[in-house]
Amino acid sequence: MPAFSIEGPRFGQAAVCEPVLRALPAWFGIERAILQYLADIEHLPTFLARREGQVAGFVSLKQHFPASAELLVMGVRPEAHRRGIGRALLERAQAWLVAQGVEYLQVKTLGPSDPDENYAKTRAFYQAMGFRPLEEIPEIWDEDNPCLVMVKKL
Repeated sequence: MPAFSIEGPRFGQAAVCEPVLRALPAWFGIERAILQYLADIEHLPTFLARREGQVAGFVSLKQHFPASAELLVMGVRPEAHRRGIGRALLERAQAWLVAQGVEYLQVKTLGPSDPDENYAKTRAFYQAMGFRPLEEIPEIWDEDNPCLVMVKKL
C-alpha cells in the first residue's frame, strides 16, 4: 500500500467523507445515522487521510467542554484497514486536541453485549489506542445497539 498523508483539521468535509462511510456498511448501515453524521461533519473539525489523492479515512471531533471532546465518527476504507491509517488519524487528532487544552477524549461504539465481530475489532483498536471502557448504556441508541462509552486521558 502506498504512503498516505494526514490533513486537517478542516471543516465542511461531508462530501469527501460520505464515500468512506458508505464503503463500511458493517459499521455504518443505518441510513438516518449516516445522514446525521454527514450533517455533523460539515461543522466539525475533521482530519483526512489521503492515499494517491483519494480520501482513505477520516476522523471528526466534537468538543463538549473546554477540557473534553468526543471522537464523533471515524472511518477507514476496508482496503486500507490494518495499514496504520486509523492510528495516524487518531494520533494527529489527539495532538491537535491537546494543543487546544483538551484533557479527555471519549468515543461511543457498539458495546460488548452485542457479539458483532466487526465491532469487537473496533473496540480492540480503541483499547490499543489507550481508550478504556467506562460504561455500556443501552438507552443511548436503542436496545438493539447497546452503546459503550470509552474514555482516554490525553
